[in-house]
Amino acid sequence: MSKIIVGRYIPGNSLVYKIDPRGKLLITILFIFVIFLANNPITYAIITVFCLAAVFATRLKVRVFWDGVKPLIGLIFFTSLLQLFFMTGGKTYWQWWIFTISSYGLVNAAYTFIRFTLIILISTVMTVTTMPLEIADAMEWLLKPLKIFKVPVDKIALVISIALRFVPTLFDETLKIMNAQRSRGADFNDGGLVKRAKAITPILVPLFIHSLETAIDLSTAMESRGYRGSSGRTKYRVLNWSKYDLISLFYFIALVLLLLIFRNH
Repeated sequence: MSKIIVGRYIPGNSLVYKIDPRGKLLITILFIFVIFLANNPITYAIITVFCLAAVFATRLKVRVFWDGVKPLIGLIFFTSLLQLFFMTGGKTYWQWWIFTISSYGLVNAAYTFIRFTLIILISTVMTVTTMPLEIADAMEWLLKPLKIFKVPVDKIALVISIALRFVPTLFDETLKIMNAQRSRGADFNDGGLVKRAKAITPILVPLFIHSLETAIDLSTAMESRGYRGSSGRTKYRVLNWSKYDLISLFYFIALVLLLLIFRNH
């Protein structure tokens, strides 16, 4: 099985599961902006504690969240290296050509690594504790003001929910195709960059065909069931705010206040 977590809902019964999907989506989006308020070790420690508390509140295994971060750890590390070698300021420890390692670069590289890791963790908390259909409903609610400008909010939400649902499916299919090619003697880890790029072609072609067939089957199934969009349709799952949303809102406000208080320390 693929270890990709994005789009995978894991059933549970913790406090995080009881929060309204609209609240979870809104807090996740706001968290991505609020994290940029952190500008010193104290504020980064505060926001890290907040994120880890949300992770442990799900009562899921830590391995679940490691699987969410692992596929992007290379990209996070590369972004941190850019900060390390190209940010100048403070005390210079090493310099060669256009590359410089300074105290300012080291601090910014560490902050960048923490920032991206926390964003992925909090996003994973939302996706593993919220069903794709609930995420779609939350997105539709969040984008509802755009209906004034004749934006097809319901269709956008449907496309996003389908994409989230089929991300893990496509990764699983990719893994199956790679295993099938390996059984025929293919090696995806041998040779230089050009050779590895050529080795991916036998994967992309069948994967594209499979994705196209899945899309056609899905559209046929929706048409056969008379789907004509969400306008005029009632909701099977009605979203309601509860006391758990007040708890999460209070928790988030406390985070923002702490960041603002310790931001200048």
